Formats: sequence, structure tokens, C-alpha cells
Amino acid sequence: MTRLADPLILLLFLILIPAAFLHGESGARIRFSSVAGLKRLNAGRRFNPRRILLVLRLVALGLMILALARPQAGRTFSEAQSDGVDILLAIDTSGSMQALDFKIDDRPVDRLTVVKNVVTEFIRQRPNDRIGLVVFGEEAFTQCPLTLDHGILLDFLKGAEIGMAGDATAIGSALGTTVNRLKDLKAKERVVILLTDGRSNAGRITPLNAAQLAATYHVKVYTVGVGTKGKAPFLVNTVFGPRYQYEDVDIDEETLREISQRTGGAYFRATDTEGLKEIYAKIDKLERFEVKVKEYTEYSEKFHWALIPGLGLLLIEFLLAQTRLRKIP
Repeated sequence: MTRLADPLILLLFLILIPAAFLHGESGARIRFSSVAGLKRLNAGRRFNPRRILLVLRLVALGLMILALARPQAGRTFSEAQSDGVDILLAIDTSGSMQALDFKIDDRPVDRLTVVKNVVTEFIRQRPNDRIGLVVFGEEAFTQCPLTLDHGILLDFLKGAEIGMAGDATAIGSALGTTVNRLKDLKAKERVVILLTDGRSNAGRITPLNAAQLAATYHVKVYTVGVGTKGKAPFLVNTVFGPRYQYEDVDIDEETLREISQRTGGAYFRATDTEGLKEIYAKIDKLERFEVKVKEYTEYSEKFHWALIPGLGLLLIEFLLAQTRLRKIP
């Protein structure tokens, strides 16, 4: 983006117009009794080389006028201002997340792989919010604290593995960890999205006690249950090699629904990949706040782009005027 800081200076170009037309040869003249012979010598010559000097001078003056108008180059920056939402993603990495009841491109994959893909897209849709990651199994720990650096967050999410926090499921511990991270923050909205595929069977705090703690600190909790209804396939190693083994999906939907109701959130159930995508898209819309974008432009002076060539042309004119183009008095 370019502009002229003092555009009225360009009116000086009006001075150059008459200068171009009224320029003539001045100085003393030599008298001849007859110029007929000289006219014959110059009969086929129409171009006066000294006009080169005039062109150089006019262009140089034009460039200097342009430099006086102060051309500037600007860069536009935008700054997003939002009340902000602090979001902690609590993701179950217990052993049951290796069930192969979800698909990507018609290929069976484990639940955690699908969850990581969907959550990655959710994070990318919220560049102005601080987001963190808690993983849980038998234990619960913060994998990534709240951050606006979503590149680091996505790296931590990519590194999440089944069984990294144990094979059991401690929903209460996971929720307690997220509340402890959010309770003292001043964000307009503090949200937890807790995803699990089972029921709580570990941990020192019950899910409902943790939910009451979340409600006390005004932390909203969305709960998501993942898994098909009925039996889900697991790939297990046997003496005959890898074999599919089907086990019942045991999601404590009643407890998950109660957690969300106590905290002002909502409970969702995903039985396939598309359903999980729709759930996170719905939560994304529910937790949207107006983002105000402030734009400003920084300008840098570029008058030297015109001044230096202008001075250069004046120097060339001066040097040429000392050669065969010089004016004889």
C-alpha cells in the first residue's frame, strides 16, 4: 500500500509544462553575411542533440517534485480483540480407546485417532481462544497448559497415545484437574470439553463431586461419549495371530449427562466419525463470542526512490553539458 504524504506538492509539475515548450537557445550570436551555406549543411538534420539535456533536466526536476511529495509505503496490520474463551480439552486415553468402531475414509481406526483428527480441526477454528489439553486414564495430568500458541498445542495432541495415563478411567480426576486449571482465571467464559468412552472406575474424586466443584467456580462442562451402541471390535493378539474380539460399549451416559446439567453444559453421544465432527462443530458455535478486528497501517518514507535518480539525472546532464553538447557562448 503506497501513498503521498503531501500530494499538493505535485502542483509544481505545472511549472514544468511551460518550461518544456518555452525552452530555447540563449546567449550571444555570431553574425554571418549569409547563412545559406549553413542551412544547406543542416538541411537533413531535424533533431537537436541539446534537447537531450532538456529532457534530462525536466525528468530530474519531476523526480525531485515527486520526492518532495513524500511517497510512503505502508503495511496494514490487524489485531483481533475478543473477550476470549478459555477451553480445556479433557481426552480419555484409556485402553478402551483402541476399539476399532470408527472409520476414516472407510478404513477402521481406533477411537483416539478419530478424536485427535476432529479435535485438531476444532482447535484450528478458534485462533483467538486459549486452549489447553488434559489427558486421562487411571491418572489425569495436563498435557498442555492453556495457550494461544496452537502450534505447540497441536504437537502435544499429536503425541497423545492410548495408555499414556493408564488403562482405567478416572473421569472425576480429569474433571478436577481441569477445574483446578480454570478456577482462578478471569476469562469471560471457562469451558471444559470432556470426552470419554467408558465409565469412571478409578481416581480419588467422584465425577459428580468434581462436577459440583466445577459449578462452584462457574466452569461449564460439555461431556461427549464416544462409541457405537452394542459391541465394538478390538484387535487382540492370540496364539493364532491378531484376531478381532467384540466387547460391549459401556458408557456411563447418566453420569455424563448429570455433569453437564450441573455445570450449564450439554451431553452428546457420538457413534461414528461424522457424528463426532458434528458435535464439536455444534460446541464451537455454542461458545462463540464477537471478535473485533482493529486495523492499522504503518508507513515508511520512500522519497529516496525519486530523489536519488533525480540527482543522478542532474549529474548526467551536467557531465553531458561539458561534452559536444555544451553551449558555445
